[in-house]
Amino acid sequence: MYNILMSLYAFGVWVASHFSEKIKKMWNGEHESFRILQEKIDSQSQYIWFHAASLGEFEQGLPLMERIREEYPEYKILLTFFSPSGYEVRKDYPYADVVCYLPFDTPLNARRFIRAARPEKAFFIKYEFWRNYIEVLVHHHIPVYSVSSIFRPNQVFFRWYGRGYGHCLRRICHFFVQNRDSEILLNKYGINRVTVAGDTRFARVRDIKE
Repeated sequence: MYNILMSLYAFGVWVASHFSEKIKKMWNGEHESFRILQEKIDSQSQYIWFHAASLGEFEQGLPLMERIREEYPEYKILLTFFSPSGYEVRKDYPYADVVCYLPFDTPLNARRFIRAARPEKAFFIKYEFWRNYIEVLVHHHIPVYSVSSIFRPNQVFFRWYGRGYGHCLRRICHFFVQNRDSEILLNKYGINRVTVAGDTRFARVRDIKE
């Protein structure tokens, strides 16, 4: 069902791309991603992959990216976006070595993307839980982390009709959630690899102020 919905979503985006310049950029950008990976990924380097849906999620992942760049300079950073509002603003972000869109979450795209990118670790920011990508990462024994995530009982993961999709949460190596309520909710469903770390955007604002 999930893959059918993703295919329908991709078709809807294609149709909408004929009427919206913003959506057209996303559609074209996602189809350019594999070319960008082929041209820019260095086969001799190790990559840590950060995925942010848009600009707000990017800001939440930014403190961690900068810390990794400073403390682990042997790693390169791959940064992906889903929305043009993130990619167009941050495609030249200097701390990232490769920046591109994330192709739609189909089994084929996930396999192609992971094969081309070869990340050592993956960090998904806030609400980003793409089932096929997570499954392929786990299959290749690549750790997946969720950063600045937040959970509520009414989210699809915890509904009877979303349990298949919610299974991907059990694939995450560790959750760094924003609040105690999120930790309690995950614990209720048997997910205990959780740390309450707060909203990383606040740390960013504090660092700028200091």
